[in-house]
Amino acid sequence: MKLNGKTIVITGAASGIGRALALRFARETPHGLVLADLPAQQAGLQSLVADLAAGVPGTRAPVAALAVPADVAREEEVSALVAAAQTRFGPVDVFCSNAGIIRDGDEHAPDAQWSLNWQIHVMAHVYAARAVVPGMKARGSGYLMNTASAAGLLTSLPSASYAVTKHAAVALAEWLAIQHGNAGVRVSVLCPQAVDTPLIAGRAGSSAARNDGVISADELAECVVAGMDTETFLILPHPQVLEYFQRKANGYDRWLNGMRRFAASLGLGKPT
Repeated sequence: MKLNGKTIVITGAASGIGRALALRFARETPHGLVLADLPAQQAGLQSLVADLAAGVPGTRAPVAALAVPADVAREEEVSALVAAAQTRFGPVDVFCSNAGIIRDGDEHAPDAQWSLNWQIHVMAHVYAARAVVPGMKARGSGYLMNTASAAGLLTSLPSASYAVTKHAAVALAEWLAIQHGNAGVRVSVLCPQAVDTPLIAGRAGSSAARNDGVISADELAECVVAGMDTETFLILPHPQVLEYFQRKANGYDRWLNGMRRFAASLGLGKPT
């Protein structure tokens, strides 16, 4: 997938990974960038649109961008986002379903927390696919880039709701890749460990994620562009995640025992 001349939608774009993706994609001279985030984040979106209009370093010209307030947990708002993109720039070529949250807690976390994680980490990807895949299949090309997490391949020790819904996000991306790949729709799932963004800043219980090093959002964005260029399904900015994933598959009980020991070393998973 070459991003030159493409119409690209990015959710969770006001900061962190989403903002870094927008700035990196701009260097590929897309036709237009459609940037979405919650209404409370509109100042960040407008700032990003202004930066793109001014021409970010590495671009040959200003990049046209549109800021759209959207809560991706609501299907009607995802549909409206896609409609706004099509009105301004034409058919959506790439949809980066990137918005996410982190809330620590075990199985006793409130139902509302479980529901919110499910809506943002799973159903938002479903809503995006419903909105753009039919058009992509009709044109014979398109790209879904869904942000999950290394927790979707391994686990998240501090957060059950995060681990479970990120696993589901990976499973959904697999299904979409299988079902629609022959029609020209490509799918990648982004599975980083710790990234230096507001999402993890000052977060209690994040030492496990930081164990292999915190990368910058800009480094991650470079990995995404490279992964999309080769149409790689699993985009792993922390390459060691693949080794961990393979160890898990090759010895599940051994992996579980190792994770129990690691959790105990962090003061997690103790008997109550």
